[in-house]
Amino acid sequence: MRSPIPGLGKVMVFLAAALASASLAIPEAWGEEGVQYGQVGTDVTLSCAGAHASSMVQWRRAGATALPEGSDIHQGDLVLSHVGLAAAGIYSCHSEDGGLLHTVSLRLGYLPGVPFVSCRASDYENFSCSWTSSVETFLPTKYITTYRKKSLTGEEKRRNKNRHMGPCLQDLSRPGTCTVHGSEFWSSYRLNITEVNPLGSSFRLLDITMQAIIKPDPPEGLVVEPIPLAPRRLHVSWKYPSSWPKEPHFQLRFRLQYRPVIHRSWSVVETVNLSEVITDAFAGLEHVVQVSAKDFLDAGNWSEWSAEARATPVRDLTTTASEETTTDTRLASLAEESSQAPNPEPINHSDSLEKMAVLVSLGIFAFFVLAAVLVITILIWLRVRKHSKDKTKPHNFLVAATHLKALPSESGCRGEAQIL
Repeated sequence: MRSPIPGLGKVMVFLAAALASASLAIPEAWGEEGVQYGQVGTDVTLSCAGAHASSMVQWRRAGATALPEGSDIHQGDLVLSHVGLAAAGIYSCHSEDGGLLHTVSLRLGYLPGVPFVSCRASDYENFSCSWTSSVETFLPTKYITTYRKKSLTGEEKRRNKNRHMGPCLQDLSRPGTCTVHGSEFWSSYRLNITEVNPLGSSFRLLDITMQAIIKPDPPEGLVVEPIPLAPRRLHVSWKYPSSWPKEPHFQLRFRLQYRPVIHRSWSVVETVNLSEVITDAFAGLEHVVQVSAKDFLDAGNWSEWSAEARATPVRDLTTTASEETTTDTRLASLAEESSQAPNPEPINHSDSLEKMAVLVSLGIFAFFVLAAVLVITILIWLRVRKHSKDKTKPHNFLVAATHLKALPSESGCRGEAQIL
C-alpha cells in the first residue's frame, strides 16, 4: 500500500521525484559502463551500437551455446521476450565475419516496493530512522531521505522556512539509517523515504511525534556489589546513557530486574535514583542484574536492557543448620516452579522499609480504633447505670408513703388515751 500524498508532503515528494528522475536518466550512475537493466517479466531489447542498419549481425551470450528461448533479432537488435532472472548475463553482437561490434551486460530485477520505515529518538534533540526494502529487486538501490516539520505557524514559515525542512542525513557507516539533528521535542515531523533503482522508484511518507518515538539508550556503568554483614542485600548503581543530555527538565526513571542464576523469574523494581539496594537476595547465591530507562514523564518506550552484571551476597556465618536447610528447600521449590513455568511474569517486590511503614501505620490505626470502641463502651455503661438509678427512686418513695399511711394519727392516739 502506497502512502497518500497530502498537501503538506507535496514539496518533499516533488524533490524526491526530481532526484530519482535524475538518477534514472544517467545509467552510468548505477555502475559500470556497458550495463543495461531490465525488468523481469517484460520484453528487453539490446542494441548493437557498432552495427549499420542494413548489415547482418550475430548475437552471442557468454558462457552459453545458444540465446535464451524466445529471443529474436530485429534490425540488428536482440529482443528478449518475457525475460526471467536466468536471462541475465553478458551479450555481444558480431559482424558477418565474426568481428566484435558491441558488448553489453544485462542485469535483471524488479521495481522497488514501498520501504518499511521505523524511527526512534535516543534523546530529545535528535531522531533517527531506519528502513528495509519490501521487495528484493536484485538491482542496485539508492535512498532519498527528506523531512519536514508539520503545522508551521505563519511566523515560522515567514521567518525561517528552510530550517524546518531538509535532508535526513544518511550515515555511510550504518546503511539504511538517517538522522535529523536539532529536532524539537514537542513537534511533529513528516518523513519521506524514497527507494530508487534503475527501473523506477517508490516512497513512504511517515508522520512521527517526538514524544511517541523517544526511546533512550540503555543505562551505562552498571555495578553490583555485596553489602558487608548483610547476607540478603546487594547494592546496585548505574549511570545515565551518554547519549541522553542531563537537563533538569528531561529526566529519566529506571527499571531494575534481578534474579538468582538458577531461577528464571525476574523480580522488578522501579526507581528514579541512580542506585538501589536489593533486600531479598539469597545469601551465598550468585544473582544477575540488568537495568533499563524511560522518560520520566512516561513518554515513548523503555530502553533495551543493559548488559548483565553479576554479584553474590555475603554468607551469614551465624545461620544455623536448620535455616540453611530451609533456604535450600525454598531454592529447590523455586527451581521446580521455574521448570514448570518457563516464561513466568516478572514479580514485583516492595522494599522492606515500605512494608515496615505499612505495618506500623496499620498498628497505629488499630490502636485508635480499639481506644474509640473502649471509650464508647464506657460511656454507654455509665449512661445505662445512671438510668437504672433514676428508675429506683420513685419505687422507694411509694414504699415510704405507704408506710406513713399505715401509722396511727396523733389525734387518734390522744382520744384513745382519754377513754382509758
